[in-house]
Amino acid sequence: MKICELYKELGAKYPSALSCDWDNDGIMCADNLSREVKRVLVALDVTENVVDYAVNNGFDLIISHHPLVFSSQKSLVESKYTQRKLIKLVKAGVSVFSFHTRLDAVGGGVNDVLCGLVGLENAVADEVDPVGRIGEFDAEKELSTFAENIKKALKTPVVLYNGRKPVKKVYVVGGDGKSLISRALALGADTLLTGRVSYNTLIDASDMGLNIVEAGHFFTENPVCQKIKDDVLAISPSAEVEIFNSFEIKAV
Repeated sequence: MKICELYKELGAKYPSALSCDWDNDGIMCADNLSREVKRVLVALDVTENVVDYAVNNGFDLIISHHPLVFSSQKSLVESKYTQRKLIKLVKAGVSVFSFHTRLDAVGGGVNDVLCGLVGLENAVADEVDPVGRIGEFDAEKELSTFAENIKKALKTPVVLYNGRKPVKKVYVVGGDGKSLISRALALGADTLLTGRVSYNTLIDASDMGLNIVEAGHFFTENPVCQKIKDDVLAISPSAEVEIFNSFEIKAV
């Protein structure tokens, strides 16, 4: 399968119409869209170690969630971090696709995977902001118990939480979810599960009637890499697909 053919097939699964206006995703770089895809590396981020691994191990394509290129580049020089990665990739003939907010919003994407891992099997998309999910447990849980369950399910070293309510109705958004607090409250959620919020948000939310459970940006989004791998193999069963952790977060 060619690079352009795989992109078209994945684009049908993750429609660009779901991407936020401010986002930049899609084909980040490709020296030859007609190149055959044999080896695919999947990672949450296109960090320099991901680039080096792909280049040194003969991968044809990297597929990431977070965009390799987010803001416009006014030059192409090795002294600039993003541009240095682009130069390495183009020289080695490695293409990059990034599927960002469309993968957050799409059915079965980042936030549905996250809901499944934490046991919210009945979660549905927010009709106003389709990135978010809202779901309800059959019975109330203590906030501390819920936070401990999240830590185990996501294998995250640290979970921060604050609030005064038991957990039953949960609004879920992986990554940075502070902008969706108003939606969580409007839908009657008692808890927001997300990756990261600001300090002020974490301490103020309980006064607004909302628990916050903060499980780490990486840990709430990285599970989608398995979904991407499965989708690539469904399209191209003969491809070799590997997942690579873009970085390792440690806590002491």
